[in-house]
Amino acid sequence: MESIIKTEGLQKVFRTDEIETTALQGVNLEIKRGEFVAIMGPSGCGKSTLLNILGLLDNPNSGSYQFLDTEVAQFNEKQRTHLRKNNVGFVFQSFNLIDELSVFENVELPLIYQGYKVKERKEKVEQILETLQIAHRRNHFPQQLSGGQQQRVAVGRAVVGDPSIIFADEPTGNLDSKNGDDVMNLLNELNEKGTTIVMVTHSQRDAQFANRVIRLFDGRIVTENIVKTNLQQVLS
Repeated sequence: MESIIKTEGLQKVFRTDEIETTALQGVNLEIKRGEFVAIMGPSGCGKSTLLNILGLLDNPNSGSYQFLDTEVAQFNEKQRTHLRKNNVGFVFQSFNLIDELSVFENVELPLIYQGYKVKERKEKVEQILETLQIAHRRNHFPQQLSGGQQQRVAVGRAVVGDPSIIFADEPTGNLDSKNGDDVMNLLNELNEKGTTIVMVTHSQRDAQFANRVIRLFDGRIVTENIVKTNLQQVLS
């Protein structure tokens, strides 16, 4: 199985006038196409920093990062943006929906950026909304939705452009257990259809949906475990 992500010696340091903080220290990581990987660890261990770099939102200070067989560690913002919009979907804890746009318009947005024609956009968005069981909410605005419905919209926006990989940062962090399980089931179904997913989570329950769990401590990978998921046990 081919690699979609490969890093070697990845380092990230944040500097201010008074302090220097090393967030990542020599991270070596390989993720195969079609994997579902959970990244875990205590607060401040570097999980979100790693996700931001892997998701092409930020650059490392040093080290190698190959994304889809392209070395991207020193890409500028314009280059990262181009690669992101065609290959990457994001799901965040805070949903990050645009309040002024309807459900349909929020999900449609990535397709506009990718240059899809109006008819194609409508067809793809309607299909996603039906799949996520929120088609009846297509004309509602985010503030009119429950938390679980908002996260469904966020998942729809992440997947509508058929990305190579989805990055999820605490996707159930603002949800109750029922809505959280619904969202994790959606991500699991996408993974079973071949979408690669990399998820940061504090939740052991959510991590059981992954094929592999990577644990960070002080900016380093300390363990990697293969997870043999039994979803009936997870959801019971």
